[in-house]
Amino acid sequence: MAKLLLSLHVLASVLFIGPVAVAVSMFPAKARAALAGGPGLASDTAAVRLLHRITQVYALLGIAVPVMGIGTAQVMDVLGQSWLIASMVLTAVAALCLLLFVLPAQQAAVDALEAGDPQRPEHGEAVQGLRLLPMTAGVFNLLWAVVVVLMVVRPGSTTGA
Repeated sequence: MAKLLLSLHVLASVLFIGPVAVAVSMFPAKARAALAGGPGLASDTAAVRLLHRITQVYALLGIAVPVMGIGTAQVMDVLGQSWLIASMVLTAVAALCLLLFVLPAQQAAVDALEAGDPQRPEHGEAVQGLRLLPMTAGVFNLLWAVVVVLMVVRPGSTTGA
């Protein structure tokens, strides 16, 4: 049972967290181009909407990753180990980063694009929000990279791997 749950956990993390990481990374450049206007505005705007939608949908699906991870940890009897607790804390921080910083900044950019007029206040707020978005996207992705390393290395693990 542990091998099945672990396989599902890893598969879910690749399929659900991977697209979020890519979409979050691509979004700032596309949003900046779309908000600046100029040639390719329609395609940039469509790309911004698509990347935001991918981030939203796959973030929701990504809830399955820690849920399955906790189930796997219970079956493997490693739930109280420090490497796993650190991974769970970092996962929660990554989720908060996504919910509190990334998604609102993305939504502000999408709202500004839908408003259409670059002189409207929403446009300025979206541009302001985009200044920190590359950094928060990087922090989000770095947190997930550290979680993956902890899952592979498992310092102090007694599972024999």
